[in-house]
Amino acid sequence: MLSRSSLAHRLHLSRRLLAPALALTAGLSPATALASAGGGGDLPPVWMLSFFVVMLLSIAVLPLTRLEHWWHKNENKLKVGGVLAAYPLIWVTLISHNYTALWHVIEEYVSFIVLLGTLFYVSGGILLKGDLRATPGTNLKFLLFGTSIASIIGTTGASMLLIRPLLRTNHERRYKVHIVIFFIFLVSNIGGSLLPIGDPPLFLGYLRGVPFLWTLNLWREMLLVSVLLLAGFYLLDRHFWKRESDKVKAFDAATVEPLSIEGTSNVIWLLGIVLCVALIKPEYGLFLREAAMIGCAVASKFMTKADIREKNRFSWFPILEVAALFIGIFLTMIPAQMLLSARGGELGVDTPAKFFWITGLLSSVLDNAPTYVVFFETAKGMVEQGQLGGELVSDIIRIPVIVLQAISVGAVFMGANTYIGNGPNFMVKAIAEEQKIEMPSFFGYMKWSGLVLMPCFVLVSLLFFRGG
Repeated sequence: MLSRSSLAHRLHLSRRLLAPALALTAGLSPATALASAGGGGDLPPVWMLSFFVVMLLSIAVLPLTRLEHWWHKNENKLKVGGVLAAYPLIWVTLISHNYTALWHVIEEYVSFIVLLGTLFYVSGGILLKGDLRATPGTNLKFLLFGTSIASIIGTTGASMLLIRPLLRTNHERRYKVHIVIFFIFLVSNIGGSLLPIGDPPLFLGYLRGVPFLWTLNLWREMLLVSVLLLAGFYLLDRHFWKRESDKVKAFDAATVEPLSIEGTSNVIWLLGIVLCVALIKPEYGLFLREAAMIGCAVASKFMTKADIREKNRFSWFPILEVAALFIGIFLTMIPAQMLLSARGGELGVDTPAKFFWITGLLSSVLDNAPTYVVFFETAKGMVEQGQLGGELVSDIIRIPVIVLQAISVGAVFMGANTYIGNGPNFMVKAIAEEQKIEMPSFFGYMKWSGLVLMPCFVLVSLLFFRGG
């Protein structure tokens, strides 16, 4: 139970972290409020952003309070989201009659959850058994492999596939928290930069019309940060490996068991999900793509031995948590999307570097998927109003190429800054704690990300986003 002083201190820190989100409301000037609250009902009043902000504050703050156990239940997350989304829904449907905006959000939510859910379920049917030597070289190979496949099977799929064998390999070691942290940095986030299936923000961009292979343009930024982090990890892991006792090293050598794999048919179904995303366009039929992805998951169920998921300790809780949280986020986000699309230029975010940092920092303390959408719409609105120029992505996606690159890299990379920045972060943390690894607190983790990731992001900003 938290003391009053401790609770007050944590709430104060949380408010400081979430200040950028609150600045969204302040950044839209009083002139915007007057314009949007006036006649016509074309735009929602600015105060309606409060529902979105409270939803995000609930995610960040409630786990730090006495309501932690209550909030842990997914049905309670769903209740909070439903209450906060009620008025935005009333405004969109009964006041503004903007059924198109609501329908777009429903389509995106269904596509978003089906993608994450099918990847999560199918990857849970692949069991990597064995216990390798827990050396820096072995751990480096795990992280390199995970980073390489995260864009292909998604950060969720890669994280769920590899975290347990990595922890099993290192179970003898005393110093292993840093291994999980770098795993979150690389496999759960930065590795998902190259394809829409890799990370939720990029998938939402794809749903809005970004070409499937366009994100391959982010390879330079991904390569730079991945190489820096992998090199830094190897040096750090060598340092901690040298501090392990001879007893630990001897026990590690005596318990080596070669890697083996069960449930290999699920590799086919993972690739099937990728092909569904790449080849089945929305115009082919309403939710046809999602139905095909669900079909891959159903095939996985019937072609996988039940005990494989039991050995993997598979549970539906993480994906149900994401579903419960994001329905509230998506619905309360409708007024923010509409206002930012029309008035986003008033925020003063008008260069690639600014888009990179504001998208990234908000992705750190909120969630990177809705943050990406907000600034995607902001950039599109600014182009329509003549406030942004440059080579556009396409006739459909009328956003300057370098600006969309900055938004994409900021959302994907800086989702690694906190546990709440990206869905797989919390999943990996929970699995590590199940195996008795004392993971850092919310703010303890941020010390790691601040020291390790922020210098990399400064370099990315200087090298790639100074132009435009």
